[in-house]
Amino acid sequence: MRAVAVGAFRAGPALVEVPKPEPAAGEVRVRVEYAALNPYDWQTADGSLDGQVPHVFPLVVGVDFAGRVDMIGSGDNRFRVGDRVFGRAGPPVGAGTYCDFVCVPQDAAITLVPRGLDARIAAALPSAGMAAAQILEAAVLRGHESLLIIGAAGGVGSCLTQLARARDVRVVAGVRGDERSRMGSLGASVTIDTTLGPTADAIRAVCPDGIDALADLVSDTPEAFAGHAAPLRPAGVALSTRGVAAGAALPDGVRGIDFRLDPNPVLLDVLAAGAAEGVLRVPIDIELPLEKAPQALDRNRTGGARGKTLIVLRNHGHR
Repeated sequence: MRAVAVGAFRAGPALVEVPKPEPAAGEVRVRVEYAALNPYDWQTADGSLDGQVPHVFPLVVGVDFAGRVDMIGSGDNRFRVGDRVFGRAGPPVGAGTYCDFVCVPQDAAITLVPRGLDARIAAALPSAGMAAAQILEAAVLRGHESLLIIGAAGGVGSCLTQLARARDVRVVAGVRGDERSRMGSLGASVTIDTTLGPTADAIRAVCPDGIDALADLVSDTPEAFAGHAAPLRPAGVALSTRGVAAGAALPDGVRGIDFRLDPNPVLLDVLAAGAAEGVLRVPIDIELPLEKAPQALDRNRTGGARGKTLIVLRNHGHR
């Protein structure tokens, strides 16, 4: 089957042929229709989790997917051939979703696509939607607080903005460029262009009393993270999705959190229901065929994502 993979950490991803996987006991094999791109994809291909979790090579990139079950492994299984499903693949890292077929344990973060939800939207939900929901819980935001999101225009940020607004949290969206109209439509109260100067100064101008919580989705150094956390109030929460909170010099009384996603199918069902009902919008930036995935990964590295990038596989007849 076709796959986009790397042969070693930090190697360039390329379109290759690899054996079609066979489902083990308790697994399902899914014919992938859509895979969604996440920064996690190129980060793990660069070795961000080397030595922490199992990897396999060639390392097939990607974790998010939507498609149809085409084979069931031995033993009891909650799915049937033909089921429309979506979810998040792995571990191990490298058994990815930028490919024609992927095998996933039936008790992993995989669930049925609900009636009325487009498969392309379902594919874009797992990592971004689950991360946004769990970030909101980790930051202990219950309503009427303020939340600064750095990297708000991307997939996680777009979902987090909507979920926070639904809880009556005032969202300050930090983005690259002029995204006021789009972020406002998602529920942001204030949108700040982080390319125009120090973010802390801009925050203090619009929130002179400070911010209750920070969700920094992009900063990869403790120094940059600490700069964004500067306007936080005492007893505030500063959360990083890039693992730099522990080493950051944060304001007195501010609690740093290095966020780790905990995928589960129950949360997927909740998010899918919200998307099917139109309560949660998942902005799609661009759709590309599998052979364009390496260029899409390079584009994502440069930052400035606007919604989700989808890799489209469903129109191909490869076996």
